[in-house]
Amino acid sequence: MTTQKKKILFVAPYPFDKAPSQRLKYEQYYPYFEKAGYEITTSSFMDMAFWNVVYKHGFFFQKIIHTLLGYMRRIRDLFRIRQYDIIYIHLWVTPFGLPFFEWLFCLFAKRVIYDIDDMIFLGHSSSANKKSQFLKGKAKAIYLMKKAGHIITCTPLLDKFARKYNSHTTDISSTINTEVYIPRTDYSFASKPILGWSGSISTSKYVYLLKDVFLELKKEFDFRVLVIGNPDIKIEGVDIVAVPWKNETELPDLMKIDIGMYPLPDEPWVYGKSGLKALQYMALGIPTIASAIGANFRIINDGENGFLVKDNAEWITALRKLLQDNALREKLGKAGRITVEQSFSLHSNKDKYLDAMESLLNLNKK
Repeated sequence: MTTQKKKILFVAPYPFDKAPSQRLKYEQYYPYFEKAGYEITTSSFMDMAFWNVVYKHGFFFQKIIHTLLGYMRRIRDLFRIRQYDIIYIHLWVTPFGLPFFEWLFCLFAKRVIYDIDDMIFLGHSSSANKKSQFLKGKAKAIYLMKKAGHIITCTPLLDKFARKYNSHTTDISSTINTEVYIPRTDYSFASKPILGWSGSISTSKYVYLLKDVFLELKKEFDFRVLVIGNPDIKIEGVDIVAVPWKNETELPDLMKIDIGMYPLPDEPWVYGKSGLKALQYMALGIPTIASAIGANFRIINDGENGFLVKDNAEWITALRKLLQDNALREKLGKAGRITVEQSFSLHSNKDKYLDAMESLLNLNKK
């Protein structure tokens, strides 16, 4: 006698395995879900053609056409929504306007899990899409929090906010596949030390927060800055190598970094960030420095598995220490790796997702 599979539809903004908020959260758990008896279908609002232009300046008419196609995909989803035991919505159903499609999906779905990453209800847009910012449906996240059977958050602050609207929440940070992320063993510098930053085009502006730090540090050390995610980043007087993010080169690029940097501004938008980039560095055994803000406090114990810094002076001090001390780089790098293995790996978090799904299925059986 075979057990009937539980069917789940993942309703996602972006194509599979492209956006960090998807691929380093729930997407990498698909094999675990399938092993637990779930039959998985994914419906992305954006197809690859849209993804290839969405964060680029211009392409206005292409973006309009692709947006309309995305809405057509959502209409198609409505006609099959009752086939699924769970509808898992990440961020939103559609990006613009009032929560009309969110209302329809919650109305017809048997069960809804809502996955929220970042404080999207505050409104945020990349520089390439500022003109469409006023159209963004900020109310969608709040509506989905109220209507979902369960909410997946990614930071303590975001979880606390979600609980204003729904008592059924689970805080699951972005996580790392530690079988793929193999830590470094050599902490000496091959040539120039490489200070590294990785992120998206929309967050690459945070690199400029360290402009004065780099210029001051340059008086003492000869180093290179590797920027992964925006090939257009330049700072006069600083040796910067900037490359685009590509899935196939992400790990090799990250492994070039000697010291990982995760600067963030003190603003409400970043309070919802799970510290993903810091976790990526740490998983590779790269000594990491991060702004002392938000979820970084639950990832890094200052001086034990990384450094937390508050201002330029502390950035300079932390970077100076790591540039000068091979043993310290090794100590923090290895401790960071252990932190990821114990608390932020796939293995240590897989049951949290499955428990949320099963609790929702069991709740509806009562």
